[in-house]
Amino acid sequence: MTALAAVTGAVAPGAAVAASSEAVAQAAGIGTTDVQRVEAAAAVRLDPTPDVLLLSDYDFIHAIWQKARDAGEVLDSVRTAAEQAMGSTLPEDHVQFIVTGIHEAHQLDQQRERDKAEAERAARYAKSQALLAIGIPGAPELLALSDDNFVRAIAKHAASGPEVRSAALLALVGEEADWREFIINGAREAHKRDVANELAELEEQDRKEAERRAELAARTSTAALFRMAPTEAMLNLSSDNFIRELLRSAPADLLGTELYAEGQRAALSTDAADWKEYIHTGAEAAYKRDDAARQAKLAEANRKLALQIQAAAENSGVNPNLAAGAKKALAGNDNDVANFLKEDTQYRLKRQSIKANTVGPAGYLRQSAADGGKATLDDLTTGSTQADREDATWVVVPALASKPGCYSFESARKPGYYLKSGSTETDKFGLRVQIAADDRSTTFRQSATWCAGEPPYGPLTGVAFTQTIGSKERWLSPTTGDIYAHESWMFVLVTGSTAVRSMATWRITSPLAS
Repeated sequence: MTALAAVTGAVAPGAAVAASSEAVAQAAGIGTTDVQRVEAAAAVRLDPTPDVLLLSDYDFIHAIWQKARDAGEVLDSVRTAAEQAMGSTLPEDHVQFIVTGIHEAHQLDQQRERDKAEAERAARYAKSQALLAIGIPGAPELLALSDDNFVRAIAKHAASGPEVRSAALLALVGEEADWREFIINGAREAHKRDVANELAELEEQDRKEAERRAELAARTSTAALFRMAPTEAMLNLSSDNFIRELLRSAPADLLGTELYAEGQRAALSTDAADWKEYIHTGAEAAYKRDDAARQAKLAEANRKLALQIQAAAENSGVNPNLAAGAKKALAGNDNDVANFLKEDTQYRLKRQSIKANTVGPAGYLRQSAADGGKATLDDLTTGSTQADREDATWVVVPALASKPGCYSFESARKPGYYLKSGSTETDKFGLRVQIAADDRSTTFRQSATWCAGEPPYGPLTGVAFTQTIGSKERWLSPTTGDIYAHESWMFVLVTGSTAVRSMATWRITSPLAS
């Protein structure tokens, strides 16, 4: 009995402390360990200071979201996954993101960046390959030009033949994809046509000289694919040794490509026809397969991210314009998806307009510059002035105050200004709502945070926006055309009927100013 008492006395206090610590963590909204948080923070290079580690799971995700947002495209998957987690009110969803979700999203970001870097590197090399094939010295200033200006420079260069100039001018009439195709393939193919035209004229006079020039042109073009300008001695090698020299001098990044593998197969052959086929057509075909594979890999990663953004926007219910933009891009080509993923495109697609439901005053929620940014209702249409439509258009972003299921509304007309409730009651209707610049204070961010919820006491479909400041819950709602943050009991005082609380219901609509 004495031993049992000793053991009980030793274990019980520790168990009590553990239970107490667990209870404190749960009360603070923390369901993850410090180790899990440090690993999650490392993905976005967030400094896991003691203050950060003591945040609730939701606030910790918000801190990660801010780092991912500031990083731009390189952490798009993490940012989107964080927004999706913040849109949930379930603690287990917050835990899941910190423990596994952020790492899965980070892996997608890393793979997409690798694929993007590979495609960009290949695009840079394609310019030097085009210059080598045509016979234009590869000056750094030429290689640094934008794609369209690079094509324009080739069109003007004296070394470019008629076919090259014609193909370049035709590409310039098109779009980015046409410029890229000219650089990667079109310039070489047009130069081959110039050579063929010259050889056709020469063939009538000297067949052997025509064949010699054709072989030199093919070797020069194939060497350009390996990013080298062949010396005179190299051009005079036998076909098999010419291919072996290309393989020996190939840059390291070409070793795993179809271009290199096809060259190896040709060099190992004892048939002279295989050597000739590789030099004249095989290398070109392999190079195109490599490029197509790179583009397909990047396009697949882009589509996965766009689909992820679409799902998050649809689940939020407050970004239908972003969801529609993602859906439209995914139904288009790879360039449409890439353009959708640009940061400025997504920011613009987060624009929405907010319309009051049919009970009570009608119209769109807007800010009034004439009234110092006060929020009002206005019966606007797509035919209204551009300024009025912009005043009634909002960029819906995750809550500045880091609350799950909540959002902030940034003015499309005045970026950096957000819809917020006042600090004091202006009259019996409650806190007047207006726009103001984000001063990054806790008080401002709470007043500019609106939580989406079910309509109060009404059968109407739509969404209600509330905020809790202190112990008071307030509803975003119109009164006589002006917008207030009402306490729920105020509806009874003003209208005499709890049913009229449904006038605090809104519909998210297409942006009046897209």
